[in-house]
Amino acid sequence: WDNADFSRGVGATFYQEFLTLNTAKPPFVRDVEAKVRRYLRSSYSAAWTLKITWEKAPAYAAWSDTRRTVTYQAVLTTDGFRSYVLMLYQEGGMQWDYTRLAATNVLIGYT
Repeated sequence: WDNADFSRGVGATFYQEFLTLNTAKPPFVRDVEAKVRRYLRSSYSAAWTLKITWEKAPAYAAWSDTRRTVTYQAVLTTDGFRSYVLMLYQEGGMQWDYTRLAATNVLIGYT
């Protein structure tokens, strides 16, 4: 894994919370529900969803290179009983230079 580094003023982080327990669901939440249903083959109706976006984030250490940036999202969602995380990456996946890392077995995901 690697760290995003915003210390040079390049890139930004945004979040948006969707409370949908007793309200109409915006298209983004309906899309998240459809993805959960499709990937897990189960019924799902979101009560709460949080979208976090890292836009044009440079990898650590930004002092050495701020040209290779990536935009990605984490979407956390729950129906109050089950919770899920969707990791969404820009077209082409993670664009950071992984050859600078000590480990060579690089994976994209979360733990």
